[in-house]
Amino acid sequence: MITVKTREELARLREGGKRLACVLREVIAVVRPGIATGELDALAERLIRDGGDEPAFLRYQPWGAAYPYPASLCVSVNNEVVHGIPGPTILKEGDIVSLDLGLKHEGLIVDSAITVGVGNIDTKIEALVKATKEALAVGIKAVRAGGFVGDIGKAIEAYAAPLGYGIVKKLGGHGVGYEVHEEPYIANFKTKGNGPKLKSGMVLAIEPMLNEGTDDVYLDKDGYTFKTADGKRSAHFEHTIAVTEKGAEILTA
Repeated sequence: MITVKTREELARLREGGKRLACVLREVIAVVRPGIATGELDALAERLIRDGGDEPAFLRYQPWGAAYPYPASLCVSVNNEVVHGIPGPTILKEGDIVSLDLGLKHEGLIVDSAITVGVGNIDTKIEALVKATKEALAVGIKAVRAGGFVGDIGKAIEAYAAPLGYGIVKKLGGHGVGYEVHEEPYIANFKTKGNGPKLKSGMVLAIEPMLNEGTDDVYLDKDGYTFKTADGKRSAHFEHTIAVTEKGAEILTA
């Protein structure tokens, strides 16, 4: 069921989005060669709890998963697309890392992700990260009350496909707010039909994922981490937005 949030709920989500953006900025600031991905997770959880909020991903068990997610932050490195489990992995110069974080503020959830370089990264990967960030901006610009969910994926594909990147089709965005994952599902490519109509007050997590090579991905044996099928690198950006009559309000900016 697709939900529409009330004015009061949107105010709470707006505040939660600001808090999440602040936490992500602090985590990004410590990304460097030699740091363990588990250290980034520990920092994110501490910052969220220090602010009086809860990590939304910790112990969350999505449909089909064999066990709850064991961390607060998803940390996906290089060929890991999304949902990487942080731990002892050490970041190295030239890596790229996707940081995906959910925060629950006063009972409501916001979700955001960013991909950053570790030290100096090569020009190819700089271009991939830039294109994925722009794909998110293009998808957000396609949002308006009275439009359709399908407008988002259509816009993302129209931007990204000519650049030659693999647009991940097995994963996409989603509604968010009361739960980590709500309807509707948001593909990052043009689909048959327009999908559900967008209404003012709907809250969506838009998250394009672009790969250097093939669009195909597979689920690792840990049950959470998705990786590129060809071992090439991937980038991921995400914002939680609210649908308005004038377009999209980014809640996690």
